[in-house]
Order: sequence, then C-alpha cells, then structure tokens
Amino acid sequence: MSMDLNAVRADFPILSQQVYGKPLVYLDNAATTQKPQSVIDAITHYYERDNANVHRGVHALSERATAAYEGARKTIAEFFNTRSVREVIFTRGTTEAINLVAHSWGGYNVRAGDEVLITHMEHHSNIVPWQMLCEHVGATLKVIPINEKGELIMESLDELLSERTKLVGVVHMSNALGTINPVAEIIERAHAVGAKVLVDGAQAAAHLPVDVQALDADFYVTSAHKMYGPTGIGVLVAKESLLQAMPPYQSGGDMIRMVTFEKTEYNDLPYKFEAGTPNISGAIGFGRAIEYIQEIGFDAIQKREKELLAYSTAKAEAFEGLRQIGTAKEKACVLSFVLNGVHPHDLGTILDREGVAIRAGHHCAMPVMDFFKVPATARASFSIYNTEAEVDALFAALKKAQEIFG
Repeated sequence: MSMDLNAVRADFPILSQQVYGKPLVYLDNAATTQKPQSVIDAITHYYERDNANVHRGVHALSERATAAYEGARKTIAEFFNTRSVREVIFTRGTTEAINLVAHSWGGYNVRAGDEVLITHMEHHSNIVPWQMLCEHVGATLKVIPINEKGELIMESLDELLSERTKLVGVVHMSNALGTINPVAEIIERAHAVGAKVLVDGAQAAAHLPVDVQALDADFYVTSAHKMYGPTGIGVLVAKESLLQAMPPYQSGGDMIRMVTFEKTEYNDLPYKFEAGTPNISGAIGFGRAIEYIQEIGFDAIQKREKELLAYSTAKAEAFEGLRQIGTAKEKACVLSFVLNGVHPHDLGTILDREGVAIRAGHHCAMPVMDFFKVPATARASFSIYNTEAEVDALFAALKKAQEIFG
C-alpha cells in the first residue's frame, strides 16, 4: 500500500510551523510523536460534549463518557489481539505499567535466590524497577550482553536462563539504538525454563504489528504518546490468568466491589488495577490514535520508515567524522550517532537554531552509552510524516555544526 505523504503531513497541524524562521523539521519521534488532528478532536469532543466520570453515573454524559472510554479499551484489545478486554489495563504509561508488574506480580512471585534477567539495551524504566525488586527480596539481576552493532548476543541467553529465572524483561525495539529484538524467540526460550516475560513495546508498537497471542507474551507494555496519542496514558496488556492472581497495585475508587471496615472485595478485571478517576480523555485519545495507525496500515508505515532509515543511513555513512551508534541488521527508524569534535548537546542546540529537532543525551539508556564509551549520542528518529528533504536539512545542519567547531 502506498501512502499520500502530503495528506499525512496535513493531518498533523504542528508540522506547519516555523522555528527560528526555519520550517520545523521534527526528528525526535522516539521521545514522543506528534498528534494528528483527529486525536486532538477526539479529546476536545470529550471535554466539550461528554465530560463526566466513567462507570459511576447514570446520567447521559457519564454514559457517553463510559462508552467512549470502554470503546477505546476494545480498540486497543483488538489492535494487540488480546484474548479479551479484561487483559487491557490502562496505566499512566510504559513506566507505570512496568512498575505495576514489578510491584504486584514481582512482589508476590520473586524471592531470595531467584533471578530476573534483562538486556544491556534496556531503558531505565525496565532496569530500575527490577533492581529495586531484587534489592528488596534478595534476588539477583542478570544482564544479556550486546555486541558492537547493538544486537543482543543470543548465545548468552541460554547460559543465563535457568530454573532460578523468574522473569525476563526485554525491549522490543531499542530507543537508543533502533535495534529490533527477536522477542518471540526470547519468550519461547524463557518459557522453556518456566520464566515469565515482560516486553517493553514503547518504541515498537507504532512501527510494528504486535500480536500478543502469537508472541505468547505474558506482559506487553507501551505508551500512547509514542503512538500519535496523548501523554499520560499507556497500557499493560497481560494474560488474564496472571492478572487474576496478582494483587492490586493501588487502592481506592473503582478498583473495589465492596468495602467494609473489616474487609474489602476487589473489583473484576480490568478495573482491579485502575484505582481512582482514570485519564478518560487520554484513553479516548489513545483509542483514536490507534484507529489512525490502522487507517494508514503497517504495510505503508513500515515501507515509508524503511525508506527514510535507508536514506539517512546512506548519508550518515558518507558523512566525514560521523560515527553511527547502533548498526543492527534488524533495525527501525532510529539514527544515533556522534560527531567528531562536537558534543551531542552542542549539536542539538545548533540543529535547533536550524529548525531541526533531535534528541541529544543518554536517552535513559546509560548502560548503552557506557558500552559504546560515549557520554551521550545525538539521535534522529523518524516517523510516517518525515521526508527525505527533512533528512537533507538534518545533514546540512550537521555540516554547519562541523564548520562552527572547525
């Protein structure tokens, strides 16, 4: 399927602006994607027409809000091919979803002497919660190493897996490197020793089709704001049998069925894990963002993003003084690099004055920076609305930075 790039760009009102008198070139999509007008309209419609709390009211506004909120859950369930809507838990984002699993499942299933296995390319959000859990219960955190291309050394997986492994945490697509990991293979091997698997899909879910049943993932987590949706909303998709056995993560309204001073009876799934008034507008916007992805289709999305990555990679390879960080064979829409003689933070500032928005820093992946022996990288990350002309603008700005720093 081909995609009308001009029509797609027109869907995103923010892209039409200028920054410092230059057309905005937005290449920080791995941090957050821009929002199409249809998502903005869905959120606006809720606040203008349907603003009310969900599940609790019998009036028209509450009923409409509840229908829209639960409709979004159904859209998300179908998008990830869950077994039922009961497997879709709304969270504040990927970070809260991982913390929920670490606290609720981990706190009741990981004990002293057990092991949790993660990879060297994880985001801090999929490192620190497991460190805290291991410290708390006396378990051991182990790490699957990476190679110079930024790929997992899969031979190490079988060496590290054992009957002591309770959980494997793995990023589907690295935010710092762009590497796409073989999560289906990792899940199969982990299950062979009885371990559960949490997949961090924050980067992957906007770029790759995800079928949690085909993957057999125990936990899959992601955030709406990296999928053309609003900030402050994400999802934990998990097997119902695991969720049924897990205690609530937070307590309060909507996660209860009955409360007395002697005893509290928890609500059914998914509400057992959704205490308090939820981010209703966020969920509605999330649902609409997923519909937008579905309207374009992953065939068209992957074709466009592969073209952009190939085009930018070729320019990077020909650019004198530029070192790419992350050259995995299986990779998507992230170009991380360092430029000789220019600190990434200085680079980011100079590019900003040229209207080019990239990310510079450690990308919440300090162990990756340590492995490649760099303090930080510059990262250009692409989405469906980016163009080859914008890639040209990126490299023209890099040339200017080189000239400034001699």
